[in-house]
Amino acid sequence: MATAFITGAGIRIGSAVARALAQAGYDVALHANRSVKPLEALAVELRGLGRKVSLYTADLSNPRAVEELGARVHTDHPTLDLVVHNAGLYERVAFESITREQYRTMLAVNLDAPFFLTQALLPSLRAAAQPLVVHITDIGGERAESHFAHYAVSKAALIMLTRALAVELAPHVRVNAVSPGVAVFPESFDAAAREAALQHVPMGREGSVEDIARVVLFLAREAPYITGQVVTVDGGRSARL
Repeated sequence: MATAFITGAGIRIGSAVARALAQAGYDVALHANRSVKPLEALAVELRGLGRKVSLYTADLSNPRAVEELGARVHTDHPTLDLVVHNAGLYERVAFESITREQYRTMLAVNLDAPFFLTQALLPSLRAAAQPLVVHITDIGGERAESHFAHYAVSKAALIMLTRALAVELAPHVRVNAVSPGVAVFPESFDAAAREAALQHVPMGREGSVEDIARVVLFLAREAPYITGQVVTVDGGRSARL
């Protein structure tokens, strides 16, 4: 039985990925920080499918918590077929107002946690037959948008980490990224902000969290020769001027 570990699995993209993997037959190890109640409800749902589900909570902005999380998951799951780094921070702040604390926290969650969790879980990945690491990045890591400098830097670095690890951990461990555009609007977006964003999407609509989950499952099950790649799922937004 294959096993997957997903960070930020309580809501939005993370829960959709967990659900898709469980439906495909994966047992799952699920992490959340603040979304504990939704995570527990998801666990009940997935156990109803006959899957084994283990739950973890940790603040990924805390290096010690990341270290302890990695150790616990490795002990509980000495073999991991798939690791999905989905947890992330998203924050709109003018460049001149970004504090050092905001910058450090953004990079700690969006970059440092995937880096050091993969390092901690590498023995579990290497024990699997065809292991895969997936980073959930963002088209904002390759296309600049005003008021998101620290977020963009964190996601751009995560894209490079994808490529660096794909080279270094080959041939056994594959590493890819899935890069959403408007997969699901932030709760802070009102109707006007949503309409303005969709003006830039050739397909004229937002995507869904299930769109992202399907790509993760494809990379895990149907694409054994794909590594070091960033699969963009944005309705064509990054293709237009």
